[in-house]
This record gives sequence, structure tokens and C-alpha cells, in this order.
Amino acid sequence: MRLKSLIVLPLFLLINGCSVSNLNPFKKTKVYYIEGDDSYIDNTVRSGSKIVKKHKGGYTSAARQRATMKTYIVNGRIYHPTYVGIGDTMRGIASWYGPNFHGLETSNGEQYNMYAKTVAHKTWPMDTMVKITNLDNGKSTIARVNDRGPFVAGRVVDCSYAVGKEIGIDRKGTCNVKLEVVGFAGKVYQPSAGKVAPKVKLTNFGVQVGAFARAKGAEITKAKYIALAKGKQVIIKDGRGDDGTLLHRVHVMGFGSREEALDFIRDNSISGGFIIRE
Repeated sequence: MRLKSLIVLPLFLLINGCSVSNLNPFKKTKVYYIEGDDSYIDNTVRSGSKIVKKHKGGYTSAARQRATMKTYIVNGRIYHPTYVGIGDTMRGIASWYGPNFHGLETSNGEQYNMYAKTVAHKTWPMDTMVKITNLDNGKSTIARVNDRGPFVAGRVVDCSYAVGKEIGIDRKGTCNVKLEVVGFAGKVYQPSAGKVAPKVKLTNFGVQVGAFARAKGAEITKAKYIALAKGKQVIIKDGRGDDGTLLHRVHVMGFGSREEALDFIRDNSISGGFIIRE
């Protein structure tokens, strides 16, 4: 249901101010991986006793997971999906959504089921398991992120009807909540002795090292960074500037974190270089 309202925005477009059209993010192809103990992951999706399908790492397919971790913009505001770890928390206002959205497509491509225990969150990864505690009455439950939203100032989570009913906001509409990350891939994390708690980590960082009106300049720069950035992918992406001019952008891809990408910019004194996420 959120899909039609999202504009997926590669980071270099945000910085360069280039024009952006409405894109369907789910035509792209797992951008994150689960780091640490993954023995708790449930790879099956069941309907009663029948196994419906299997996904390595959870419910959301790899292609859709990658798309939902891209920077996007809604109503003029920019959102940057990010990684989270077990125990991360957030506070704010919760709301719920129900009959008007029942059966429509969520941001990760599932059909919204108001009777399932799911929530919409603006930046946490799909299939993150979240403990939602109503700070007004002490009631709590656990649900899975499968949608983006709510896009209302001050609100941090949009609950399904089932979740809203369990924490007591199905009639009131909103409440103050605390969110806590308790698992990934559709299952609550069960700690094991000697094993590190997992976290979802983004791995699709890159650096734009130059943009050229002439293809020759881009090719020379690409060759330079192939030599400098051994083990990384150096590519040229063509696109239009905000004035319609054709630009050839040189990207160095394959950094495991934002910090690694920043170090590359600093170590190579790349004037005007900036981080992108694709």
C-alpha cells in the first residue's frame, strides 16, 4: 500500500540535485546480510501445518529486500533505511491501519493482512522483529516489519489491526510506545552462550569519484580507480543532470560500511567524492 507513494532515490541524486521520476523499487534485485548467530532463522512460511514457501533468511525475497533498503522520499521528506541490532530501541507515537488497506500490497510486496501481527516502520529492515510496548497502559506484543510508514510527524510505527488490538489502541487510534528490536528474518532471537547477537548490516555502499560531460574523462578516471581500488567494482553510470546534460558518473562499489567508504575518500584525497548507496 505504501509502494505507490514511495520515490526511491539513489544518494548521488540527492546530493547532485538531479531530477527523479517515480520508480518502482521492486524491479531491482539481498542488500543486507545477517551477521552473527543465524541459527534462530526460520526459513519456512506456513499456512496451518502446510509449508507454503521457503526463503533463505526469512520472508522477504532477496530482490525486494534490496529495494526496500534504498533511500526514498515521501511528501518531500527523505528517508534512509538503516541497519539495526538486537536491543536497539525507539520511542514515539504508534498508530494502526486496517480495513481500507486490507489485501493491498505492502512495501515489501506482501498482501497486507490486518489480522496478522505486522507493522510499518520508516527505516528498519523488512522482517525485523519488534517488541511494541504501549507506554500508556503497559501492554506489549511482538510483530514483524513488512511495510514502510507511517508518514505522519511524530509517529514511529503503524500497527496492523491485530497488533493495535493487543496493545489497546484499536479504538483510541494512537498511543505512546517503545519499540525494541528482538529478532530478524521473521523470528525472535534466542540468545545462545558464547554467540554474538546478530545485527542487520548494509553492504551496498559506494563512492562517486567523478562526473564528466565527456565519456573519455570517465574512462580515464575509471582506469585510475581500477588500479587504486583493488577488489572493488569500478563502474560508469550514465544519467542526466538537473539541467538535462548527459553525465558519465564513475562509481567505486563494494564497501562493507559507510565508514569504509569514508576512509577510501580520505585515504585517496578524493576532492568532491561522496558516498552513494545503490
